[in-house]
Amino acid sequence: MSLAHRNQAERAAGAFRELHAAPPRGVWSAPGRVNLIGEHTDYNDGFVLPFALPHRTAVAAAARDDGLLTAATLGEDGAVLRAEPVAVADLEPGLVSGWAAYPAGVAWVLRERGLTGGADLVIAGDVPSGAGLSSSHALECAVALALLGLAGAPENRPEIARWVQRAENDFVGAPTGLLDQTASLLCTEAHALFLDVRSGRAEQVPFDAAAQGLEVLVIDTRASHSNADGGYGARRAGCERAAALLGVPALRDVPAADLADALARLPEDLRPLVRHVVTENDRVLRAVGALRAGSPADLGPLLVASHESLRDDYRVSSPELDVAVAAALAEGALGARMVGGGFGGSAIALTPVERHDAVVRRVTADYAARGWTAPRTFPAAPSAGARRDG
Repeated sequence: MSLAHRNQAERAAGAFRELHAAPPRGVWSAPGRVNLIGEHTDYNDGFVLPFALPHRTAVAAAARDDGLLTAATLGEDGAVLRAEPVAVADLEPGLVSGWAAYPAGVAWVLRERGLTGGADLVIAGDVPSGAGLSSSHALECAVALALLGLAGAPENRPEIARWVQRAENDFVGAPTGLLDQTASLLCTEAHALFLDVRSGRAEQVPFDAAAQGLEVLVIDTRASHSNADGGYGARRAGCERAAALLGVPALRDVPAADLADALARLPEDLRPLVRHVVTENDRVLRAVGALRAGSPADLGPLLVASHESLRDDYRVSSPELDVAVAAALAEGALGARMVGGGFGGSAIALTPVERHDAVVRRVTADYAARGWTAPRTFPAAPSAGARRDG
């Protein structure tokens, strides 16, 4: 168990004892994720290649016999923020807002599957919020495992991922795909998860960048983003409209070899969306091939092409992301790209370990020159997925 993993579980359990004068029934945790490549392909039934971060969100929990759901979250400074208790039987979209909507949404979905009991939840985590590293899904996945564990219900993790997606889509109101939940629940240490979203087929692909003197450097731009805003939803709707016009179930069904013909059949405003999704799926397949061959350095050009496609065709980058990518490449990164939904959040850079300090200095200096808040940076090694800690 990593230090970050253990500390978050211990923090949640300790705060639970202080708030409720009793130990929790158990502690469950789930990680954030970095998507190595495969952005905005998940809701198009495509391919993704994420890995789990060492950063985690832990939930200490105990059952209640009065049907109430209580939730409290522990800040980095140790301050506790408590949500208003709510009856599980009364949960419906729009009833709960803010951070408390995420655990409430999970309880709402599980209620439909017969889990109607109440619970006390205390949350602690270190997944950076608003950084495009899936902090909300780490929280939701940990809550889902906690509520299932309290009820003694079985775990079907691909099914749990779909339940969490429904909580995010229909309760919170963010039209996200399946990538983040599945990564948080299924990823394993020292591997990237090659996922075919349509079929649910998952393959653990060995990913040991350190063995070749490389690291995946995460650059949190500190430029906040939100998947609940209109930008993400508009692009998803555009993809669905394009698939309908092309007569295919999803854009995943457009072969890369047929891209030019497909684009010619579409209105001009939809062509860039389709071009990104089709070429990004192809890049995922090529990235998986590089990892299977033990050649992580070959990921570099694929990451650069992914960022250019997200910037120019999908139009979900931002000045902060573009500067981070350009600065990393200028200082010797083999490849770099934005990750997550976009409009802010984080970038990653595949960097020779000996270039780590130079890359961080350059990105920080380029931000300072523009008067921007200094970015947060850290290397990310593929880590364990969601689990029970105690």
